[in-house]
This record gives sequence, structure tokens and C-alpha cells, in this order.
Amino acid sequence: MNLNNFALAAVFLALVGCSANNQVSTTSNQHLSQQQAFERTIRPIDSNGNSSASATTLTVRMSAYRVPAVSITVFDNNQIIWSKGYGKADIKLDRNTTSNTLFQAASISKAVTSVGAFKMIEHGDFALDEDVNLKLKRWQVPDNQFTQHQKVTPSRIMSHTSGLNVSGFEGYNTAQTTPSVVEILQGSELSNSPAVRVFQTPGASEHYSGGGMTVLQLLMEDTSRQAFASLMEQLILQPLDMSQSAFELHLPERRQSQIAKGYNSQGKMIAGGYHLYPEKAAAGLWSTPKDLAKFMLALGKAYRGEDEALLSQESAKTMLTRVPGAGGTGIGIDGKADAFRFRHSGGNAGYTCYAVSFADSGRGFVVMTNSDNGFQLIHEISRAMSETYNWPAMWMRE
Repeated sequence: MNLNNFALAAVFLALVGCSANNQVSTTSNQHLSQQQAFERTIRPIDSNGNSSASATTLTVRMSAYRVPAVSITVFDNNQIIWSKGYGKADIKLDRNTTSNTLFQAASISKAVTSVGAFKMIEHGDFALDEDVNLKLKRWQVPDNQFTQHQKVTPSRIMSHTSGLNVSGFEGYNTAQTTPSVVEILQGSELSNSPAVRVFQTPGASEHYSGGGMTVLQLLMEDTSRQAFASLMEQLILQPLDMSQSAFELHLPERRQSQIAKGYNSQGKMIAGGYHLYPEKAAAGLWSTPKDLAKFMLALGKAYRGEDEALLSQESAKTMLTRVPGAGGTGIGIDGKADAFRFRHSGGNAGYTCYAVSFADSGRGFVVMTNSDNGFQLIHEISRAMSETYNWPAMWMRE
């Protein structure tokens, strides 16, 4: 290449580089502008579901509901476009919320667990529609008049049609001795929830059951011969680089300063800062909106056949297909056509959260709060997101 040609090539590459930088800058500015617009356009929603004509700021609405901390991640075009924390993770210590602040994911744990179960099903560890008692070793679902002809299966557990009882768990104070999974299922003296039993014919109708997910937790441990936290680290958290997430009952000391302390409906901190949930599959995940967004994006890609590293398209489609009389298998589904979306909400003592993604495009958001009062605020946040980004409604059944 002669000097003239070299100079022309250098000029061309410089122009291309400037153009690319300008595009990145323009996109970044657009995302920041949309984020700021969202923060200023939160409209109160009344008891009839109607939005106020007057918009206010997110921080004003947080104060109105006495929600100390909110953390949000928004994603579009299969990319996370922004993450931000608002308010106080710990009021007493005056600790600010960041995008790396840890919250309890509560029942969103069920969706993450269900994908882990589907990965084990793909591996042949157990079958989607087989009787769980065929593989359970340390405890068995007691047979009764309801199980004579229909059995509890992984599919029915994940779609909440298993016929099992115990809808949710209250958790344990950090100073308490926590029961084992088997003791929880048996309903031992250490457990603060009833024994898990079949109370209606499996497959007959939907009944939300955290007890069922605890049976699934035991099944996954018994068939893998691994502790649940390390199993889920191997199946989901490490492959998706969810480095701020864990199913550990006790987080290590290095992570204690990252925790958003939970607050009750009166604005008082939960005793000990949070409850412990040995029912890990149902309620035990610690995470951030950014990590959960990675999970939602990966599940969406699998569903669309864009990337099957997490899960096969067949499995993802099974999860996002409505079970008669219920929702999806392992995750909630709403809407039709362009508005078709998968989602899960969660509520533990002192925490509420919500994750949603449109199934046919990699867009949606995750929000986590450290308050029992979070759900109404999350509803208002969801509507503001739809308004800001001109997306279809994203709240449950809205």
C-alpha cells in the first residue's frame, strides 16, 4: 500500500470510528433520557385501577408507600439498557441502594428453580410427568384418597396443579433454628408451616403451592445428590453469570453489607433485618434486578430459539404454554400476540419484587423493593414503564 492509499484508509477508519462512537453516544443519551422521563412520570393508581392524570416522581411515590429502597433493571433488544438503585437499603445505617444491592427474590425463586428442574429433565434425571415418589429417597408424598388414580408430578408442581397444600411460607427469624427440608415437609415441631400433603386430586385445578416447590427441591437434591444451593449455582447461576445471586441460607460475611434490610407495612425493619427461608426453591433466592434480567433474557432467547445454551426451545415453549385452568409451567404468562409475556412476582417478609419480559422480543424489566408495601408501587412502576417506552401493559393480567 502506497502512502496516499494508507492515508485514505486511515481517514476512512477514523470516520467509521467516529460514526460508531456517535451512534453509541446517541443511544446512551436516549436511554438516559428515557430513564429520567420514567422517573418523573409515576402516576398514582386508585383502588379501581385508574391512573391519576397528574404524574409525580418515583421518590415521591416511594415515600408515600413507605418503601425505603427500589432497584430496577430495564432491558430491550436482548440487552440490559440501564440499572439503578433508589433510596435506602438500610435506614439506620443510612446506606444507599445501588444496582448491586441484594434483595430477596421471594417467589421469583420458583421460576429460576423451574428452569433448573427442566435442565435436569433434559439430562434425564427425572421425567416431567412421572410420579415424584419414584425418585424421592428421604421422604415420600403420602398417598391418600386423592392420589389413587392421579399422582404428583414435576409438571403439576411447577404449574401449581399438583393438589399439594401450603401456599406460602413466613420464614424464620435469623436467631431461630431452621428446620431441614424433610422436617418442613413432615411438619415437624421445628417447622412453622403445616405438613405438606395432597388435599385435592392432582391435575384437577390450580392451587398455588410453595409446599409443592419444596417437594421439587427435595426431588432435585435426591436425584442429583447435591445440596440445592450448589446445584442451582451449577445449573443456572454460573452459566448465566448471575454473580450477585445465591440460594444460600446464610450469605457469607463479605455480602452482608450488600443486603437491603426488609421493612414491614408500618415502615419498621424486620427483626434481624430479614427472614431465613430454608424452602429455597420456593422463596430462598438472594439476587439483584440485573442478575434476574439476565435470567429473563436467557429464557426469552430459548423460547424464540435464538440461544439454547440455558434451555432447549422445546422446554422453554413447554414452560410458556398455558396449562388448562392454570398458567405456565414454572412461570406466569399473560397477554396475546405482541403483548404475550412471561412474568413472576414475589413477596417475602419485608420484600416484594416483579420480573416480566415480552416473549417474542427481548424487552422488559425487573424491580425489587425492601418493603411489604411494594406491590402497589410496582404496579405504578409497571404502567410508567409501558408509558415511557410505548410498550404494551406489563402488569399481571392488565
